[in-house]
Amino acid sequence: MRGRLLVMVPVVLLALAVAGCGGGKKKETESAPTAACKDTAISQPPLPADFPQPGELTYTRQQKAGSSLIVDGYWRAGIDEAYKEFKDQVEEAGYKILFSEQEEHDAEISYEASETSGQIALRDDCTEDDTTRVHITNRPK
Repeated sequence: MRGRLLVMVPVVLLALAVAGCGGGKKKETESAPTAACKDTAISQPPLPADFPQPGELTYTRQQKAGSSLIVDGYWRAGIDEAYKEFKDQVEEAGYKILFSEQEEHDAEISYEASETSGQIALRDDCTEDDTTRVHITNRPK
């Protein structure tokens, strides 16, 4: 009996530990965090010369991450308009769209050109009305 008990205790403790590890995922029903998006504008970041430059887009931040350029900004319109117009301009610039998807509060456009590739992420979580947060990751090939 004592031998079975010594085997059972670690099994029970392991089961309790595994059961307690499940709280890390965010529930889909939780609302997205909001952020002030209309930050101070910066000058044109060093994106490729043929990269789409929509008039509604304002750049607010840029940083290098290895060879990638990460650019943040905002679009002065709702996510539906921002997604449609940005996707159209990416295609008009001759970029190949590898993947695109729009959901209720976010959208992505993954692209590729002869010397570059990356993703444009759009988020509908700005505190300002009719404003979409833009996050671009552009990397050389």
